[in-house]
Amino acid sequence: MFRSLHIAATGMQAQESQLDTISNNLANANTVGFKKTRADFQDLFYQNVRFAGTATSANTMSPTGLQIGSGVRMVGTTRIDTQGALKQTGNSLDLAVEGHGYFVVQQPDGTASYTRAGTFKVDAQGRMTTPEGFPLDPPVSIPASATSISIARDGGVSITVAGQSTPTQVGTVQVANFVNPAGLNPLGHNLFQSTMASGDPQLGTPGTDGRGTLLQGSVEQANVEVVEEMIGLIAAQRAYEVNSKVISAADDMLKNATNLR
Repeated sequence: MFRSLHIAATGMQAQESQLDTISNNLANANTVGFKKTRADFQDLFYQNVRFAGTATSANTMSPTGLQIGSGVRMVGTTRIDTQGALKQTGNSLDLAVEGHGYFVVQQPDGTASYTRAGTFKVDAQGRMTTPEGFPLDPPVSIPASATSISIARDGGVSITVAGQSTPTQVGTVQVANFVNPAGLNPLGHNLFQSTMASGDPQLGTPGTDGRGTLLQGSVEQANVEVVEEMIGLIAAQRAYEVNSKVISAADDMLKNATNLR
């Protein structure tokens, strides 16, 4: 009975972690470029009272053995790197990656970070930046004289100025691919950082070597399916309730045992 109390407690803790994951997905359902995550669990070690194949007292072999589990634990979260829906905005600085890849931006300390959120702005120096002011890497500058901005599917950025009909290319938006995007370290602010698990960034032209192409005037919405998350929420709540019932049942059994005369 004491074991069952501990096992049920691990089950309740696991469902709390599941709830945390689901609530974060739902909270970011309208976050541009957000990728939903899934909680991964595994069973804990077993007490082997009798191993399978052990000889029994009847001089036969135990076909299954006797193992008693000790519960469950959360071992990680997996980021689901599927394409989110593309929403047209009409803003010439909004970009979406159709396919695999991340925009590369430079943080204030000079390190590179990666994002799927293509809601770019122009700062006082004319550089294309994230809403928090992190510039693209390599930088792309838009002169103040530009009357229109065109960004091709391969990342080429061209502008036209008053009095000229021929566009002038002023830079290129590059995209980074990773062997294991799920291994990226989330920094918040729609940014990720490469790790040993993700592999080194493979920076290059959009549309080449498996990289996605760019779509101007659109942003990628979160790939969160609200109905799916709500179903998971209900399942987590019911699993939590069932584990709490186990604790109540074990407590009643302990109470009956201690009341024996």
